[in-house]
Amino acid sequence: MSTMYEADEKRYDGTMKYRRAGRSGILLSELSLGLWHNFGAENDFENSKQMLHTAFDKGITQFDLANNYGPPNGSAEETFGKVMKSSFSPYRSELFIATKAGHEMWPGPYGDWGSRKSLMNSLDQSLKRMNLDYVDIFYTHRYDPNTPLEETMQALVDLVKQGKTLYVGISKYPPKAAAFAYNYLRERDVPCLLYQGRYNLLNREVEKEGIIDQANEAGAGFVAFSPLAQGLLSDRYLSGNVEKGSRMSLGQFLRRTALTDERLKQLNRLSEIAGERGQSLAEMALAWLLRGDKVTSVIVGTSSVAQLQKNLNALKNISFSTEELERIDRVLGTD
Repeated sequence: MSTMYEADEKRYDGTMKYRRAGRSGILLSELSLGLWHNFGAENDFENSKQMLHTAFDKGITQFDLANNYGPPNGSAEETFGKVMKSSFSPYRSELFIATKAGHEMWPGPYGDWGSRKSLMNSLDQSLKRMNLDYVDIFYTHRYDPNTPLEETMQALVDLVKQGKTLYVGISKYPPKAAAFAYNYLRERDVPCLLYQGRYNLLNREVEKEGIIDQANEAGAGFVAFSPLAQGLLSDRYLSGNVEKGSRMSLGQFLRRTALTDERLKQLNRLSEIAGERGQSLAEMALAWLLRGDKVTSVIVGTSSVAQLQKNLNALKNISFSTEELERIDRVLGTD
């Protein structure tokens, strides 16, 4: 018989720090745990549970989900719901739980994109799967070019007023649509709390397109996902070999074509810089995202407690000298 979970009494005394989300009262842990992979029905439940417990014990307060996380769709929320029921429920007020809707979730015309029906049905289903009365933030997961933005945004406003979510956010919205969303929500007293976007050393589109600055100016925080470029910025591929069972070997989200000779050279040069900082490549990549004050939190995805601990080690040194930043940019040709 398993013993009842009790959170570490020192969970807020460690290296985890908390950053304010835009112009709000919300503080988020610098690292958040994402449940996109490794928490579905196909994964070992005990391992998933241990990662969730360890994250909270180490001061991570934000847990990032979406309706279709798994696989199969919905099963990551079900896993979280089991942990919520068995061990996290006494700590509900300390957890910041996020979910999203907007990618294909169920068959037919209403299980995808950003209609009012799709968003509202989706959140109702998510709450049941997660054994929750409300989530802390509900995102529209992507911009829907075929649904009037007024419809999508008004659904978010109404979900807050119904008490099903405390805050709302947008993810992967282009700048023009994001500007509309910020204004629409603010005018209805439901300001957008967070923008979630893909951001890492190798992909800086949110910088180039002004999305991070736009969010900051609108009073929204910015949350980065895919901080290790699907594992490309880990130590796993530095030899140029593709291990069996690795994400690249499976080819679903990270393809072998991503590991060109030029990219391999860049990764090894970045690893040298990381080594001089006393960090692994992955640790430096996470620290780089947190180097300034424009990123509120970085979502990490892990497959084991040991991997989660390695990610947490990045927080020990998030300061970069001007020279280090310039060297990184020269390696990547972004200077």
